[in-house]
Amino acid sequence: MIKLLLTPLRVLAVGCLLATALLLSPAVSLAAAPAAKETHPDHGRGPYSLLQMNLCLSGYAGCYSGTEYPKIVDETVARIQANRVNAVTLNEACSEDVAQIAARTGYHFRFATVIYNGAPLSCKTPEGRGVFGNAVLTKEAIKASQDAPFSVFSGVEQRRWLCVTTARGLDVCTSHLSTDGEAPGSANSVQCAELSQVLATRGRPTVFAGDVNRRSSCAPTGLWTLTDAAATQSPGIQHAYGNLVAPTVEIEPTTYTDHDAIVVRARLPH
Repeated sequence: MIKLLLTPLRVLAVGCLLATALLLSPAVSLAAAPAAKETHPDHGRGPYSLLQMNLCLSGYAGCYSGTEYPKIVDETVARIQANRVNAVTLNEACSEDVAQIAARTGYHFRFATVIYNGAPLSCKTPEGRGVFGNAVLTKEAIKASQDAPFSVFSGVEQRRWLCVTTARGLDVCTSHLSTDGEAPGSANSVQCAELSQVLATRGRPTVFAGDVNRRSSCAPTGLWTLTDAAATQSPGIQHAYGNLVAPTVEIEPTTYTDHDAIVVRARLPH
């Protein structure tokens, strides 16, 4: 009788010990927990914004007195910071002014020098501001850049395009076309057609903005067009083209240059 009574007690004791071991075992606890779900950041459809400005900074143009230099540089910095844009395109800029704007905002930049009367044009009043040209600034790192002159231009000022490829896999481009009108055969129209070809062959999500000195679009098939037609100053000749999603344009009146600023907001495609 005693032997029969002890066997159930032993079984009960062993069961309790096994249950305790299972509860305390880290290996069993980890195996029983559900696996954590791996997450990846979604870079598709993210917002993207761009600020376009013509700064009239050479020191030679009639609009330069209105810049009240260096107030136009301060205004540009303030607009970049207020809009918190991903990219900035600048026309009629000076290389050292662009370097200063980039340093004050923390942006990366590339500058394309415009040849004037056969040589780079040094900006003046004051001196020491580098040479005249166009620029692209981006919040993201720049992985590559390209720039080249158009095949024709009017007068003594060469016109060129500039494109950068950012770490985000997006191309940002700018240009400043000739002012001889958009009639067929004009330098402006030839440049427009060449710009269209440049943008058509980028092969990545692309956004362009610049002063094209015309009202009809240079965008290739498949890219949308936005303009500053609602601007107060020189309306309709600053354009933005791209293949980003759901683009909108905002016009911002400027104080120290003869073109209003435009801000483009869109979303990146998947």
